[in-house]
Amino acid sequence: MLGRLGRWLRALGFDAHYDQALTDRELVRLADAEGRVLLTRDRHLLRELRPRRALEVVHDDPLLQLRSVVDGLSLAPPRELFTRCLVCNAPLADVGPADAAALLPPKARALPGPVRRCPGCGRVYWPGSHARRMRGALESALPGWLRVPDPPDPPDPSRPPP
Repeated sequence: MLGRLGRWLRALGFDAHYDQALTDRELVRLADAEGRVLLTRDRHLLRELRPRRALEVVHDDPLLQLRSVVDGLSLAPPRELFTRCLVCNAPLADVGPADAAALLPPKARALPGPVRRCPGCGRVYWPGSHARRMRGALESALPGWLRVPDPPDPPDPSRPPP
């Protein structure tokens, strides 16, 4: 129910566990055992199972959900975006330039910025157009909240290097 919210939280670098296969009781047990805040849209779960720390999410739109979570939990802005795998939640590992060239599509190899890989699922992340669009969506949803410096613009192939 909140899978897309989880991805946005991970884009911000927050540890956001999501497993739709867990029952409500298992979710509450896991959240309580790990000291997590349980995010839910299920009022019954909140009322009947009473997790120790929980926040009811009321919006349908994932970016409005994100804004309500950031505000509701008084979350601090991250120092850096895209430090966790958007899919499996693992912290990403930096990839050196030599290894990055073999992992990236040809057009992405010249882009400035870190290349990272998920040690869990193997996905590769780089500051391409998808990351720029996501950053723009985050800035629209959370105006003035992000204090992360903009990544450098990609080099202009029509201009010779200085």
